[in-house]
Formats: sequence, structure tokens, C-alpha cells
Amino acid sequence: MFHAYAAEEAEGDFKSFEYDPGELQPRQVEIDVSSCGICHSDLSMRDNDWHMTQYPFVGGHEVVGKIAALGHQVPELEVGQTVGLGWYSKSCTHCMQCLSGASNRCVNSEQTIVGRHGGFGDKVRCDWTWATPIPDGLDADKAGPLFCGGITAFTPFLQHNIRPLDRVGVIGIGGLGHLAVMFADKWGCEVTAFSTTADKEQEARDMGADDFVVSRDEDQMKKQAGRFDLIINTTNVKLPWGQYVEALAPGGVLHSIGVAPDFGLENTFPLIAGQKSLSGSPLGTIADTRKMLDFCSRHGIEPITETYAMADINDAFEKLHTGSPRYRLVLKN
Repeated sequence: MFHAYAAEEAEGDFKSFEYDPGELQPRQVEIDVSSCGICHSDLSMRDNDWHMTQYPFVGGHEVVGKIAALGHQVPELEVGQTVGLGWYSKSCTHCMQCLSGASNRCVNSEQTIVGRHGGFGDKVRCDWTWATPIPDGLDADKAGPLFCGGITAFTPFLQHNIRPLDRVGVIGIGGLGHLAVMFADKWGCEVTAFSTTADKEQEARDMGADDFVVSRDEDQMKKQAGRFDLIINTTNVKLPWGQYVEALAPGGVLHSIGVAPDFGLENTFPLIAGQKSLSGSPLGTIADTRKMLDFCSRHGIEPITETYAMADINDAFEKLHTGSPRYRLVLKN
């Protein structure tokens, strides 16, 4: 039996829960969970905001732990090896997306906390391809958030072929945004942090931001016109998108990794005239996740985290619900 914490209804507390995972499948890996990050997606899933949650719901898709068992068809990995698991727990390997290397766009993908139980417990299982080895240079206790927040913030740099000296803006200095700032800095970019208030300016600069813009200040926003090769939105709120399109350089991209409720524009002429574009991305591929971990290990990048005991999961969720984490929350067994 696996021991976990499950919510029995939308907005409900997590309670002790046991379930039988069945026989270990030939391609599966069983992981002893040492820690698991809490992502805002876990909150959205718990509350059924996306209308696809099944109860009892065991969240947790930023898992770090040691391999406890391997199916008989699993290559490369070893029992006792430290690995991480993110949003995806399986991809089919045979659809056109998988065959082209885009495993994160697999049309038959299995998602760690959708229709199955995730990492808020003592064990979790996944297909071996998504059990990603953690490099020695990373602190395993802080690595969990890299498997969702980290790879989500990293993917736009690969997708848009960002180069050193490009100008990158990051909207929102939170769980995703603080990692995007760190990545852009170590990428060699000129980094600007956008925030609604000035209270995070010093922290943003300590993370690597070269400039800081209070987005509610009209004068500051007007000065950004034509500057950026890439602006990454990490927020999930409606924003004055036209101002950010104006801030793009010709050929620039406004890219959303936050689930913003409205990406509409009142006037598309600046988009057309400047050959600018809007885009988005879901996490990253298996290969990109490994690249991201190597990049973090090489440059000493780690999420800023607060740690709770797994048994205190409801206290951690209350902190997430009030919007006050700094910057990612991690549950530890």
C-alpha cells in the first residue's frame, strides 16, 4: 500500500489516504518520495478550477526521491538513484509529436496528477523516461520545483533561440518569474523585471535583473517601447498586453507561461508592423528537462524555497492560497 495525502472534494483539506497501486508495470519506476514541491497547478487541481479533477485527489508533480523498484524493461536507471518527476509521467513514444522529439506535446500523454495519484505521499510511479536523474551539483532538497516551475521558465529560451546579449523582460517575480530572471541572467541576457509594485526590486536585482520596471507606472512603461527580444509572462492575471507588445523590439516575442485569462489585443497593428508574435509553451521535453538541470548545476541556480513537513501539507496550501510564499513551497518526508 502507498500512503499519501488526498483531498476528497474541491477546496477540501488533505487527509491521510492509502491506495494500492497494483503491479509494477514493465516500463515503470517506483520512487520513494523524499520531497515534493507544491505548484499553483496543485491548488488549481485540488479546487477543480480546470474541471478535470478526480477525487480523492493526490497532488504533487515536483517530486524528488530515490528509485525503490524498476520494471523489467527499464534501461539505464538503477535502484537507489536520485531522480525527479514533473507534470508528465508518461508519453506514448509513437505519436508524431513524440517521434519528432516533442514529448511534452504528446497527444497521448499521462500527467502525474490527472486521473492518477501524484507525489504527496511516500511513493509515486511513472514511466521510466520521465524519471530524470538529478546531477550531483544540485541540492536535491531544493530541486523539486525545477521539474515544473523550472522547466516551464526554461523552455522559452530554447524555443525562441535566445542568445547572449538579447534583451529579456520577465513579468511577475514569483514562483516562475524568479527562476526566469535567474535563467536569463546566466544566459548572458540583459534582464528587466516587471512588477506591479517596487517592493521586490532589490530581490529581483539580487537574482540577476539589470533593470526593474513598476508596470503600473505609465511613464516607466512608455520608456520600454521597442526594447525587448523576448518578454515572458509568468502571471495568471489579465494585463495591458498592448503595452507589452509596444515594448517588444521588431521581431520580438511576447511569450506566456502563466495561464492568463485573456491574451486579446485591442489593436493588432503594432504586432503586424513590427513582425512581432505571441506564443506560449507547456513545460518542456525530456531532453530539455535534462538540459535545464545541467544548466542549473553548472551555474549554481536553485529555486528559493520554504520547506514544510509532508504532514503539514494543509498549512503549506494555506500559505499558497494567500499568495505569500517566497518563492516555492516544498514538502519533505
